[in-house]
Amino acid sequence: MTPHHHASDELLLAYAAGRLDESLALLVATHLALCPHCRAEVERMEVLGGTIIEDLPPAPVASDALDVVLDRLDEEWEGPPARSRMEKIEDESARMLPQPLRDYLGGRLNTLKWRKLGPGVRQFQIIPRREGIATSLLRIAPNTAIPHHGHGGSEHTLVLAGSYMDETGQFRRGDVQSADDELTHRPVSGGEEECYCLIVADAPLRFTGLAGRILQPFLRF
Repeated sequence: MTPHHHASDELLLAYAAGRLDESLALLVATHLALCPHCRAEVERMEVLGGTIIEDLPPAPVASDALDVVLDRLDEEWEGPPARSRMEKIEDESARMLPQPLRDYLGGRLNTLKWRKLGPGVRQFQIIPRREGIATSLLRIAPNTAIPHHGHGGSEHTLVLAGSYMDETGQFRRGDVQSADDELTHRPVSGGEEECYCLIVADAPLRFTGLAGRILQPFLRF
């Protein structure tokens, strides 16, 4: 199924240029694994960027640059960090994860240490929070509503499985929703299966309804 809600051109261009932080780069890479349209866009941007670089005048390099590179090639390589090593996945639910995200989780979805946020909603932090950016998986039971809320900053949500709907439309596997402080909504998961989302946010949610305000201290997205 080809996604209908794509990553923005700004996100794709920043990804192609290597200017995204780790969290957003993970979200875009995972989206690209699911979206042929955006993969083609990034390839086009990379080709364009390469053409621009070829037209730039050559920059001077240090006289010992070659020796430094050769010395580094002789250094012992210890392989990727433990977090990016993936054991053989036997859990059927984990097969829905595109490879970029699998490398971060390193195990079965059902054995992750999910933290309960509210009725039918669980969260797993993927990357330790830093500089105010939270990167997490959200697991939402079927037919579950997130309390009506706004956003204190930007939030990007990538649907990995299942679906949800809000005032702006329906979002399914591979779709990206980018929210800012102008959006207020009440997402409701679909009834067919659990909804899994990868979320990158740089500010807490702002709940507007009474139920959300009561739960605010516990719903730390």
